[in-house]
Amino acid sequence: MNSHSRPQALRRPSVSSRLSYAVSTVERGEGEGRDVPAIAAQHQIEEEIAKLKRYEDFTTIDWVKDAAREQLRRKSRRKRNAGLFDTGRFDWRHRLWESYDAAQGWIVVTIIGAAIGVNAAFINIVTEWLADIKLGHCTTGFYLNENFCCWGEDNGCADWHRWTGFEPVNYLIYILYAIIFALTSATLVKSYAPYAAGSGISEIKCIIAGFVMKGFLGRWTLVIKSIALPLAIGSGLSVGKEGPSVHYAVCTGNVISRLFDKYRRNASKTREILSACAAAGVAVAFGSPIGGVLFSLEEMSSHFPLKTMWRSYFCALVATAVLAAMNPFRTGQLVMFQVRYDRSWHFFEVAFRKKYLTKYAILEATLLAAATAIVCYPNVFLRIDMTESMEILFLECEGGEDYHGLCEKEHRVGNVISLLVATVIRVFFVIISYGCKVPAGIFVPSMAIGASFGRSVGIIVQALYEANPGSVFFSSCKPDVPCITPGTYAFLGAAAALSGIMHITVSVVVIMFELTGALTYILPTMIVVGVTKAVSELFGKGGIADRMIWFSGFPFLDNKEDHNFGVPVSQAMIPDVISIPTTGMTIKAVERLLSNDSYQGFPIVEDETSQILVGYIGRTELQYAVDRIKSERSPSPLAGCTFAASPGGPDTPISRTASASFDSGSSTSVDFSPYVDTTPVTVHPRLPLETVMELFRKIGPRVILIEYRGRLMGLVTVKDCLRYQFKAEAAENPRNGDPHPEEEGQERLWGFIQRAAGWVSDKVSSASGGRIRLRDSLERRRGAPDSILDGTEELDEEGLGKCHPYPEASQFDDLVWALKAALGPSSGLTSDDVDINHLTRLMQEYDTNESGWSRFAMGDESRGYTRNLVDEGNGKSNLLVLVWSPGKGSPIHDHGNAHCLMKVLRGSLTETRYSFPEGGNDEPMKVVSEKNYRENEVAYMADELGVHRVWNNGSDFAVSLHLYTPPNVAKGGCHIFNPDTGKKSHVKTCGMFSAYGKKL
Repeated sequence: MNSHSRPQALRRPSVSSRLSYAVSTVERGEGEGRDVPAIAAQHQIEEEIAKLKRYEDFTTIDWVKDAAREQLRRKSRRKRNAGLFDTGRFDWRHRLWESYDAAQGWIVVTIIGAAIGVNAAFINIVTEWLADIKLGHCTTGFYLNENFCCWGEDNGCADWHRWTGFEPVNYLIYILYAIIFALTSATLVKSYAPYAAGSGISEIKCIIAGFVMKGFLGRWTLVIKSIALPLAIGSGLSVGKEGPSVHYAVCTGNVISRLFDKYRRNASKTREILSACAAAGVAVAFGSPIGGVLFSLEEMSSHFPLKTMWRSYFCALVATAVLAAMNPFRTGQLVMFQVRYDRSWHFFEVAFRKKYLTKYAILEATLLAAATAIVCYPNVFLRIDMTESMEILFLECEGGEDYHGLCEKEHRVGNVISLLVATVIRVFFVIISYGCKVPAGIFVPSMAIGASFGRSVGIIVQALYEANPGSVFFSSCKPDVPCITPGTYAFLGAAAALSGIMHITVSVVVIMFELTGALTYILPTMIVVGVTKAVSELFGKGGIADRMIWFSGFPFLDNKEDHNFGVPVSQAMIPDVISIPTTGMTIKAVERLLSNDSYQGFPIVEDETSQILVGYIGRTELQYAVDRIKSERSPSPLAGCTFAASPGGPDTPISRTASASFDSGSSTSVDFSPYVDTTPVTVHPRLPLETVMELFRKIGPRVILIEYRGRLMGLVTVKDCLRYQFKAEAAENPRNGDPHPEEEGQERLWGFIQRAAGWVSDKVSSASGGRIRLRDSLERRRGAPDSILDGTEELDEEGLGKCHPYPEASQFDDLVWALKAALGPSSGLTSDDVDINHLTRLMQEYDTNESGWSRFAMGDESRGYTRNLVDEGNGKSNLLVLVWSPGKGSPIHDHGNAHCLMKVLRGSLTETRYSFPEGGNDEPMKVVSEKNYRENEVAYMADELGVHRVWNNGSDFAVSLHLYTPPNVAKGGCHIFNPDTGKKSHVKTCGMFSAYGKKL
């Protein structure tokens, strides 16, 4: 075949035809001639690869391959059963097992629903006791809260005592309890389960959509969230438990479902369970099973088939039934603020924390709790728990409890002022408390804000009615029936606030209906929610969960957003792709390719010249194939590798075999073709970008390859689409002027906070004799163990979380995390995206301490310098510790169109800068500047400033920290220059001497 006819002959079919082929191949049982052992062996390989993929953190699930793997499992089972039928061995045991397998989904959902209901009851009981213990105690039983202690009484009882008869002492006890609860909660989260912080809704949305976050739904996250959540709420922080209830419910579902093979091995099955658990979490939070299902449909799930809806409803039903059976409030109510209205209505009524506070999680939570207690105690509506305050504000005046004269005319003015002040203060504390590193929800705080404001409006309208009962506005009121019910205004205000914060509509209306049980108020609730949604859309798109996804940089394509970029996918794709030829690579070359963590897969092409696309192989599949071959035989590092497809026709990743990987005639050839996906999703480079984003949403591939007439042109992922979206939005809304006024204001605020926090921390440390230290990472003593340990979660072989407390985190570790956070998952990708001033400031603020970086500083006197990898910044940067031998240095080099920051950690270094050599003339390079940098000094370099070399003129080793962003040099190499002639040569790879503290 000649080169001109090759592209046409190998032109690949369309996306839809190849997807149809892949599925139909399985459905019709292609390869039925294959025996059952071969299918079982292939199924085992698929399962082993899937098990490896469970440990890939911060990647996305390929739903196309996951569906194919599930089809293979079913096919294997059908083949096995057919064989048993043919031999007459399919007895009642196999029939019972088949029935159990079919009903396993409902069994799992039932167990999970019951566990969620039990956990919700436990959290409700503990939360109410912790909230009341700050104000007093029960003499008949210390473990009883005020409601249980004074059972049957409306306004307290003799058995419930305040701590003292002296109010200032009660004030101090209230503050002390708040600080203890918040400190304990933040410490547990930071030490054992960092993922237990926050609400978790935004992360769960991404996980259900296919984003992998190891440990976020693990066992330790579940345990710590369930313990720390009541403590956080009991401390008085302006956070709620309704948002975190979704997180601990989904954690429960993940932990329990992984005890069953069907769900442990299949992501799509697990997605069904997680969607059902999200519905159950909302159901137990609001006593609203139908509202929970609608919330999961409207807000959480991007894929919600009918089967998932039924299982979500059943899980929510079981959870609420168990919660109702446990009856945690002993009132028959599922939530404290559940009310019943029987009256009609009338028509006349219708970026700072992430940047600065990441390192001070415990100190931040403690100070916030103290500030909240100090400010909120004097206000009677802020002093009590938010759910209790909503219960009071929702109540009707006739026949209900009269808290603080809320229904008395003589107290109206004072109560209106108190409610409005409470609204303003609550808004302020909710803004600064949400995102604090404790379990923190936004549902109840937003509802509490709306309820206090709504009740104040209701009292004002009630006063207007009593002053002007004959007004035309009140003409529909009946004479002998109360016309205005202020509690309904609080109820509608809570619904409006929740809808405005979350940008959800239908589920809010149903939740509120199930809370009140009154069909009468559905219409005004719908009107209020609709108006709120319309107004909130004018000021920004997406609710708080969507904004947190954007703020965190998770690769999530929101199906509620409509885009009109007007550009083809070629504008967003990655054109320079590392591809693998079908022949010509050796085992050594493949292993070298796998050593670079920047690539999650590789397109397979006929050869580097033609770039005719043959298929695609994922990084995990390739690593598994190499490990499997090396375990079976020991091939030579120079053994050739073959990635060609089977000559008999297009194969699919579903039907690949587990045949021997070595060529039968030679031990020097390794066949990787069984692991190649020959039907990857591909599109034309002129296909609109919006259509490609829809493909990612609908069928969920990890990567889409771009081809033109059979030739590979590039590839695109979800992150590439989002990157283009961010750039397009930034171009539409440019920020001009430097420095920005808001950044200067943030700097001043941060300086004030540092001074205030340092003073408080020193006072607490002095008063406790140094036993209590609120500073998380400031001025740690070298080698001294800290009273509060950092921690993380890993997965055991069952996919469950387990705790591993880390040793003390140093300031150097804090710097590494700060640099990673500053770049973020969606920054640092092109040199224009980098805020170099902020990165320079972070480097300057770090005061070098050898105990932090010494484990990375590995030197070799025979070399000019060594490059030791510290961190890859989620693939957006390279952070290296360079050890410079005495009297040696680097050649003159460029930086591959990237930013370079250098901080001297020990000794001193001399930097000489040169201008770029002008074309073609052999002449010595021109020196622009030369400067000596001492310990703790920072230098910045980029290609627009020229090229440079760095030299250690000292008699001892020197050490420096280098940040390269983006990591262009690691991927594409750099150029070095001859100082005498100016001629340059390309260095393909700049090798590492060590990585993460281990010598390579």
